[in-house]
Amino acid sequence: QVQLVESGGGLVQAGGSLSLPCVASGIIFTIYTMSWYRQAPGKQRELVASITLGGSVNYADSVKGRFTISRDNAKKTVYLQMNNLKPEDTAVYYCNADIVTKGWSRNEYWGQGTQVTVSS
Repeated sequence: QVQLVESGGGLVQAGGSLSLPCVASGIIFTIYTMSWYRQAPGKQRELVASITLGGSVNYADSVKGRFTISRDNAKKTVYLQMNNLKPEDTAVYYCNADIVTKGWSRNEYWGQGTQVTVSS
């Protein structure tokens, strides 16, 4: 059973920083793209940032220059460093990963989400 577990969310003032780690566990052969999504109340879930196995990154325009995604393949972990946070960054942040697991089955997995709240 593959699981993704996020942590690091919380309440922070505007201009502050948070770091979100997401750890994958279970029988895992390969983790391809790892991503962070977020969903604010009343809005659709949106892609925040993604990073491929080779390290290529992609960011939503709204977070470019403020957020940094990185990964540690040995630790099966993806990180989202969020700086200069704004109230509009308030959302539940979800980890997503494309994983090859037991039986060479390849599927997309989601974490349970972690709440980030930015006060003005």
